[in-house]
Amino acid sequence: MLVAVLVSGCGVTERQRVTYEPEEFDSTTTHTRSFVAGEAQTCEAARRALLSQGYMITAANVELVTGRKSFQPASEVHVEVEFRVVCAREGGKSRSTIAFASALQDRYGVKKVNNSASVGVGAIGSLSLPFSSSDDAMVKVASETLTDDRFYDRFFSLIERYLPESVEPVAPAEARPVTTPRPPVEVPLQLQTVPLSPSRG
Repeated sequence: MLVAVLVSGCGVTERQRVTYEPEEFDSTTTHTRSFVAGEAQTCEAARRALLSQGYMITAANVELVTGRKSFQPASEVHVEVEFRVVCAREGGKSRSTIAFASALQDRYGVKKVNNSASVGVGAIGSLSLPFSSSDDAMVKVASETLTDDRFYDRFFSLIERYLPESVEPVAPAEARPVTTPRPPVEVPLQLQTVPLSPSRG
Protein backbone atom coordinates (compact mmCIF):
# COMPACT_ATOMS: atom_id res chain seq x y z
CA MET A 1 0.00 0.00 0.00
CA LEU A 2 2.90 2.31 0.83
CA VAL A 3 4.39 1.65 -2.59
CA ALA A 4 1.09 2.53 -4.26
CA VAL A 5 0.94 5.83 -2.36
CA LEU A 6 4.49 6.68 -3.36
CA VAL A 7 3.78 5.85 -6.99
CA SER A 8 0.63 7.98 -7.00
CA GLY A 9 2.53 10.83 -5.36
CA CYS A 10 5.20 10.66 -8.04
CA GLY A 11 2.49 10.73 -10.67
CA VAL A 12 1.00 13.93 -9.22
CA THR A 13 4.43 15.55 -9.07
CA GLU A 14 5.13 14.56 -12.67
CA ARG A 15 1.82 16.01 -13.88
CA GLN A 16 2.45 19.29 -12.09
CA ARG A 17 5.95 19.56 -13.57
CA VAL A 18 4.65 18.94 -17.09
CA THR A 19 1.83 21.45 -16.57
CA TYR A 20 4.16 24.36 -15.82
CA GLU A 21 6.99 23.35 -18.10
CA PRO A 22 5.76 25.24 -21.23
CA GLU A 23 6.00 28.59 -19.36
CA GLU A 24 9.58 29.52 -20.24
CA PHE A 25 9.27 33.35 -20.36
CA ASP A 26 11.39 33.46 -23.51
CA SER A 27 9.18 35.54 -25.84
CA THR A 28 8.40 39.24 -25.49
CA THR A 29 6.78 39.81 -28.89
CA THR A 30 3.72 37.55 -28.84
CA HIS A 31 1.61 39.65 -26.46
CA THR A 32 3.24 43.08 -26.90
CA ARG A 33 3.59 45.66 -29.64
CA SER A 34 4.91 49.23 -29.61
CA PHE A 35 3.01 52.10 -31.29
CA VAL A 36 4.02 55.70 -31.91
CA ALA A 37 1.01 57.15 -30.13
CA GLY A 38 -0.21 58.11 -26.68
CA GLU A 39 -1.81 55.75 -24.18
CA ALA A 40 -5.32 57.08 -24.74
CA GLN A 41 -4.96 56.89 -28.53
CA THR A 42 -3.63 53.32 -28.41
CA CYS A 43 -6.37 52.05 -26.10
CA GLU A 44 -9.04 53.81 -28.16
CA ALA A 45 -7.70 52.13 -31.30
CA ALA A 46 -7.77 48.78 -29.47
CA ARG A 47 -11.38 49.39 -28.41
CA ARG A 48 -12.43 50.12 -31.99
CA ALA A 49 -10.51 47.09 -33.25
CA LEU A 50 -12.42 44.82 -30.85
CA LEU A 51 -15.74 46.45 -31.71
CA SER A 52 -15.10 45.89 -35.41
CA GLN A 53 -14.79 42.15 -34.74
CA GLY A 54 -18.02 41.83 -32.74
CA TYR A 55 -16.59 41.95 -29.21
CA MET A 56 -18.78 43.35 -26.45
CA ILE A 57 -16.72 45.92 -24.55
CA THR A 58 -16.91 45.33 -20.79
CA ALA A 59 -14.43 48.03 -19.68
CA ALA A 60 -12.60 50.89 -21.38
CA ASN A 61 -10.42 53.76 -20.21
CA VAL A 62 -7.14 55.43 -21.16
CA GLU A 63 -5.05 52.48 -19.91
CA LEU A 64 -7.26 49.38 -20.17
CA VAL A 65 -9.74 47.80 -22.59
CA THR A 66 -11.54 44.47 -22.10
CA GLY A 67 -14.01 42.76 -24.38
CA ARG A 68 -15.84 39.43 -24.62
CA LYS A 69 -17.10 37.41 -27.57
CA SER A 70 -19.04 34.12 -27.77
CA PHE A 71 -18.60 31.30 -30.27
CA GLN A 72 -20.54 28.11 -31.00
CA PRO A 73 -18.15 25.74 -32.82
CA ALA A 74 -20.42 22.72 -32.25
CA SER A 75 -23.98 22.03 -31.14
CA GLU A 76 -22.94 21.07 -27.60
CA VAL A 77 -19.83 23.23 -27.29
CA HIS A 78 -19.79 26.88 -26.25
CA VAL A 79 -16.62 29.02 -26.30
CA GLU A 80 -16.07 32.49 -24.86
CA VAL A 81 -12.99 34.63 -25.53
CA GLU A 82 -12.17 37.49 -23.19
CA PHE A 83 -9.69 40.00 -24.64
CA ARG A 84 -7.67 42.29 -22.41
CA VAL A 85 -5.42 45.15 -23.59
CA VAL A 86 -3.25 47.30 -21.30
CA CYS A 87 -1.63 50.46 -22.67
CA ALA A 88 1.56 51.71 -20.97
CA ARG A 89 3.84 54.57 -21.96
CA GLU A 90 7.45 53.62 -22.63
CA GLY A 91 10.10 55.02 -20.33
CA GLY A 92 12.00 58.23 -20.82
CA LYS A 93 10.78 60.95 -23.15
CA SER A 94 9.64 58.47 -25.76
CA ARG A 95 6.32 59.15 -27.49
CA SER A 96 5.70 55.41 -27.94
CA THR A 97 3.18 53.25 -26.07
CA ILE A 98 3.40 49.51 -25.45
CA ALA A 99 0.17 47.53 -25.84
CA PHE A 100 0.00 44.33 -23.79
CA ALA A 101 -2.68 41.98 -25.12
CA SER A 102 -3.91 38.63 -23.83
CA ALA A 103 -6.94 36.54 -24.74
CA LEU A 104 -8.46 33.97 -22.38
CA GLN A 105 -10.55 31.21 -23.95
CA ASP A 106 -13.16 29.41 -21.83
CA ARG A 107 -14.77 26.25 -23.21
CA TYR A 108 -18.12 24.99 -21.98
CA GLY A 109 -19.78 21.63 -22.61
CA VAL A 110 -23.30 20.30 -22.12
CA LYS A 111 -23.73 18.12 -19.04
CA LYS A 112 -26.92 16.23 -18.29
CA VAL A 113 -28.16 16.45 -14.69
CA ASN A 114 -30.57 13.73 -13.49
CA ASN A 115 -33.39 14.84 -11.20
CA SER A 116 -35.27 12.25 -9.12
CA ALA A 117 -38.95 12.86 -8.36
CA SER A 118 -39.89 12.99 -4.65
CA VAL A 119 -43.39 12.43 -3.27
CA GLY A 120 -44.55 13.20 0.26
CA VAL A 121 -46.38 10.26 1.91
CA GLY A 122 -48.15 11.13 5.19
CA ALA A 123 -46.34 9.78 8.25
CA ILE A 124 -43.62 8.13 6.19
CA GLY A 125 -42.27 11.43 4.93
CA SER A 126 -40.62 11.98 1.58
CA LEU A 127 -40.37 9.03 -0.77
CA SER A 128 -38.12 9.05 -3.81
CA LEU A 129 -39.58 7.37 -6.84
CA PRO A 130 -37.56 5.99 -9.75
CA PHE A 131 -39.09 8.51 -12.12
CA SER A 132 -36.36 10.94 -13.17
CA SER A 133 -35.79 13.71 -15.68
CA SER A 134 -32.59 15.15 -17.08
CA ASP A 135 -31.74 18.81 -17.58
CA ASP A 136 -28.94 20.11 -19.78
CA ALA A 137 -26.48 22.53 -18.19
CA MET A 138 -23.42 24.28 -19.57
CA VAL A 139 -20.33 23.43 -17.52
CA LYS A 140 -16.86 24.91 -17.98
CA VAL A 141 -14.56 22.15 -19.12
CA ALA A 142 -11.39 24.07 -20.07
CA SER A 143 -9.76 27.49 -19.75
CA GLU A 144 -6.66 28.55 -21.66
CA THR A 145 -4.74 31.69 -22.59
CA LEU A 146 -4.28 31.93 -26.35
CA THR A 147 -0.63 32.05 -27.42
CA ASP A 148 -0.82 31.92 -31.22
CA ASP A 149 1.53 34.54 -32.68
CA ARG A 150 -0.56 34.97 -35.85
CA PHE A 151 -3.69 35.65 -33.78
CA TYR A 152 -2.06 38.60 -32.01
CA ASP A 153 -0.28 39.81 -35.16
CA ARG A 154 -3.65 40.25 -36.88
CA PHE A 155 -5.02 42.10 -33.86
CA PHE A 156 -2.06 44.48 -33.62
CA SER A 157 -2.28 45.16 -37.36
CA LEU A 158 -5.93 46.06 -36.87
CA ILE A 159 -4.98 48.49 -34.10
CA GLU A 160 -2.66 50.31 -36.52
CA ARG A 161 -5.57 50.85 -38.89
CA TYR A 162 -7.52 52.69 -36.18
CA LEU A 163 -4.66 54.86 -34.94
CA PRO A 164 -4.91 58.51 -36.04
CA GLU A 165 -2.57 59.42 -38.85
CA SER A 166 0.38 61.52 -37.73
CA VAL A 167 0.32 65.08 -39.06
CA GLU A 168 3.67 66.15 -40.44
CA PRO A 169 4.63 69.74 -39.55
CA VAL A 170 4.36 72.13 -42.47
CA ALA A 171 7.72 73.65 -43.40
CA PRO A 172 7.69 77.46 -43.22
CA ALA A 173 7.87 79.29 -46.52
CA GLU A 174 11.26 80.58 -47.54
CA ALA A 175 11.78 84.22 -46.65
CA ARG A 176 12.04 86.43 -49.67
CA PRO A 177 13.45 89.95 -49.61
CA VAL A 178 10.75 92.53 -49.50
CA THR A 179 11.11 95.06 -52.29
CA THR A 180 9.56 98.47 -51.94
CA PRO A 181 7.95 99.56 -55.20
CA ARG A 182 9.53 102.66 -56.62
CA PRO A 183 7.30 105.60 -57.44
CA PRO A 184 6.73 106.10 -61.15
CA VAL A 185 9.17 108.52 -62.77
CA GLU A 186 7.43 111.41 -64.46
CA VAL A 187 8.70 111.90 -67.99
CA PRO A 188 8.74 115.61 -68.96
CA LEU A 189 6.69 116.49 -71.98
CA GLN A 190 8.73 117.51 -74.96
CA LEU A 191 7.59 120.76 -76.62
CA GLN A 192 7.32 120.52 -80.35
CA THR A 193 7.54 123.54 -82.65
CA VAL A 194 4.31 124.05 -84.51
CA PRO A 195 4.84 125.61 -87.96
CA LEU A 196 2.99 128.81 -88.59
CA SER A 197 0.09 128.75 -90.94
CA PRO A 198 0.71 130.55 -94.29
CA SER A 199 -2.53 132.48 -93.85
CA ARG A 200 -1.12 134.15 -90.77
CA GLY A 201 1.89 135.37 -92.56
